[in-house]
Amino acid sequence: MHFSERMSRLGTETAFNVLARAKALEAKGHDVVHLEIGEPDFDTPANIIEAAANALRNGWTHYTPAAGIPILRETIATHIADTRGIKVAPEQVVVTPGGKPIMFYAVLALVEPGDEVVMPNPTFPIYESMVNYIGAKPVFVKLAEEEGFGFDLDMFADSLSDKTRMVVLNSPSNPTGGVLSKAQIETVAGLLRDRPDVWILSDEIYSRILYDTDHVSIASEPDMQDRTIILDGYSKTYAMTGWRLGYGVMQPELAQRMTQLQINAVSCVNAATQVAGVEALTGPQDAVNDMVTAFRARRDAVVAGLNDIPGIRCVMPRGAFYVFPNVTALPIDQDELARRLLDEVGVAVLSGTAFGAYGKGYLRLSYANSLENIDKALGRIGDFVKAL
Repeated sequence: MHFSERMSRLGTETAFNVLARAKALEAKGHDVVHLEIGEPDFDTPANIIEAAANALRNGWTHYTPAAGIPILRETIATHIADTRGIKVAPEQVVVTPGGKPIMFYAVLALVEPGDEVVMPNPTFPIYESMVNYIGAKPVFVKLAEEEGFGFDLDMFADSLSDKTRMVVLNSPSNPTGGVLSKAQIETVAGLLRDRPDVWILSDEIYSRILYDTDHVSIASEPDMQDRTIILDGYSKTYAMTGWRLGYGVMQPELAQRMTQLQINAVSCVNAATQVAGVEALTGPQDAVNDMVTAFRARRDAVVAGLNDIPGIRCVMPRGAFYVFPNVTALPIDQDELARRLLDEVGVAVLSGTAFGAYGKGYLRLSYANSLENIDKALGRIGDFVKAL
């Protein structure tokens, strides 16, 4: 079968491949602890589910405006204005089925073949995949363990060129849990301020899952809002991964272009899901706060447990629900380690190289699982490492 050449440049998200392998083992009777998939293990809050069910009963079963229903766009605009301290109008909001379309639409709308897109590494693999797909060049900036997986700002400055068309930021970060400080954001903004043709895609999907620090958006920096695309959504904050509801906030002209792409790709987002999105942002937030409290306890447990295993060291993440332990002191590499942990002891994790070249020597573990299962996984990992 013949496929277009550009399909060869399209990457994947390894978490789903490992999940499929883990599920296949479970189907054969194996006990597997899932630390591979970036998905909260909590249920969607009941008020959100009820809002969607009522919407279906009340006739929200038809097409909606491509950019989103007006009440949801207004609600999102208010939410972003309040949380980022900027002025946002509903016409700046494009509602999408999950956050990934904003990545794809932004690259399609703004980046030409041969352009360069600067992004962190290790990083969420879909950024690089989209850039490669359209024939542009990803340029990587190392996230350094010794800096808490913050940007190497000198490397970032050196990575900018006349071909730079876009910069991708992701804070809090997948896969490291690192968070860019206000000082780092200010430095990045300062380096970009005199480059008016460079866009910023700021992936802030984990902005509500933070520990001991406040969220900082580059859109809040002087002269940055009109050049920034804020990517956010509901999957992580409200445990709504299967609902597929995300959004982008950007200047109105770009929002119109994104809406064109949405019309061509998916027409619109499920109507009842959008009604639920209004309730999520305007209703009680207790479930979110409780989830973050639980994640904090799990983070503390997994970091302490990993650091107790000889040959593994793990820095304390400040956001999201991932740890990125260093395994370079072990006698096998990260790829073999991840494979054997699943196949031999039933712990599903990801190799750091699933997130780019600078992930060599690391694993990614999601602690979106119970403390009981985390303790079980840590025991299995410890026993496996001791037997090497």
